[in-house]
Amino acid sequence: MQCDSQRRREILSFGKMLSSRGFVPAMDGNLSVRLDGNRILATPTAVCKGMLRSSDLVIVDLQGRHLSGRRQVSSEIGMHLLIYKLRPDVHGIVHAHPRTATGFAAAGIPLNKPLVCEVVIGLGSIPLAKYATPGTPELAEALEPLVRNHDAILMSNHGVVTYGSTLHQAYMKMETVEHFAEIAPVTHILGCQQPLGAPELEKLLALRNRPQTPNPANSVSLASARRRNSRRTTA
Repeated sequence: MQCDSQRRREILSFGKMLSSRGFVPAMDGNLSVRLDGNRILATPTAVCKGMLRSSDLVIVDLQGRHLSGRRQVSSEIGMHLLIYKLRPDVHGIVHAHPRTATGFAAAGIPLNKPLVCEVVIGLGSIPLAKYATPGTPELAEALEPLVRNHDAILMSNHGVVTYGSTLHQAYMKMETVEHFAEIAPVTHILGCQQPLGAPELEKLLALRNRPQTPNPANSVSLASARRRNSRRTTA
């Protein structure tokens, strides 16, 4: 139960961060974490992500069946379930509508040009999924060809979904997508876009694909880290 409580706090914390940055206006967006092999903890439908309470969260199984929670499951849960099924390495998902990246999605333009080395290392490229009505099975079908080989996807005329081994990673990838979306138009305005060449790109992708040494610190929750920092400050 302590682990579940920790993950609930993480969803609430990152929900507030997404809201404060304007990534999930009104009641938009959703977040989820994998609790175990068959249970997903997720935000419900029709609740502002900056005003979530632990009791608002719902638990579903990998078939989307409601297991617990007083609120209704988001109609977009199918997108989350698809990603968890196709990517056993994924334990956290963020779906949001950051302004600039969603503008690219609405314009039908993927963020797939290698313009910034950190983006290549962190995300590779950011493809564009074809349009599908939110909350329908067609949305998961549109994402399915892209999920295995990407960690961030623009959804045409909709928004962005990012995912990672933790909810923290998924959130940071969302920030990276929006940061890159803000940079890309500037290169057009300046009239001198300079994508990285093949040799440089090959080196960066090698860094991206290099096996990472497990770091126990990565599993520490955001709340735990904040508590430690608070203790250091008051010591």
